[in-house]
Amino acid sequence: MEPVGPGDMERREGQLPGDARVNLHGNGQARLVCFIDPTRIMAATVPNTNNVSRNFKIVDETDDYVVVDKPPFLLAHPTKPNGAATLWKELRELLAFEVANGGQVSIVNRLDRETSGLVLVAKTTAAARRFGMLMQQCRLKKEYLAIVWGWPKWEVKIADARLDRQGKHRQSAIWLKQTIHPAGAAARTEFRVERRFTKSGCGNNKFSLIRAVPLTGRTHQIRVHLASVGYPIVGDKIYGPDEQLYLRFIQTGWTPELERQLLLPRHALHSTKLAIDSEIEWNSPLPVDLAEFCSGA
Repeated sequence: MEPVGPGDMERREGQLPGDARVNLHGNGQARLVCFIDPTRIMAATVPNTNNVSRNFKIVDETDDYVVVDKPPFLLAHPTKPNGAATLWKELRELLAFEVANGGQVSIVNRLDRETSGLVLVAKTTAAARRFGMLMQQCRLKKEYLAIVWGWPKWEVKIADARLDRQGKHRQSAIWLKQTIHPAGAAARTEFRVERRFTKSGCGNNKFSLIRAVPLTGRTHQIRVHLASVGYPIVGDKIYGPDEQLYLRFIQTGWTPELERQLLLPRHALHSTKLAIDSEIEWNSPLPVDLAEFCSGA
């Protein structure tokens, strides 16, 4: 991939990506709102060599940051020295001009490998520091959409339960697996039911689309909290029907038996909205795989 400089047509300074519009709030403040429009945004494409999609969409970009829409299965950061594709690596290539001139690639809100959606990336040290402060001050707002098993009896619910690594308190075959424990870190998530639907061909054919608003930022927080209230995310190999499915997946890869029990090859969680106070917000609709599941077909 050739280095991309600030003068390239696809990345003109001041260009409004997607469907960008300004909303006026009651206090007269203006907020720039960006929605993804696949016909008008740039897609960064790198040849695929290991069946992992490296396509990610540029939703918004300035001299200080870039917002991308990450596909599922693409790692955010390198975890092993095996040269696997990662969002960080691909952005380093895409932003080679900026990096060569003192810039950086600092992922602000890291997503799990299977989670899709919006990721904010700082391009300068000053921007990374600013976004870090905004995170600490809870001024960077995040919202997710999740497809769960079952129909909640509630419309809105706050899960307030401390989280800790399960292996610290009892035996766990999965090192990173989290659990609710009073000795853990405070964690709160707001859930709102977007809609309930049925899907033919499934044993338990009742599902719901849930909007999840994390009020803290803990590892696997949304996944653990949804499972704890009885509505695990569809496709979740760790917090779904049985954690042994995750171990089996590691050994065998995706199989028809796993598909029968999990329905989806990845957990149905999507980062749908990021916002900085009343300044700006970015939005991403459900990706094709999750939208098709919700269609009830």
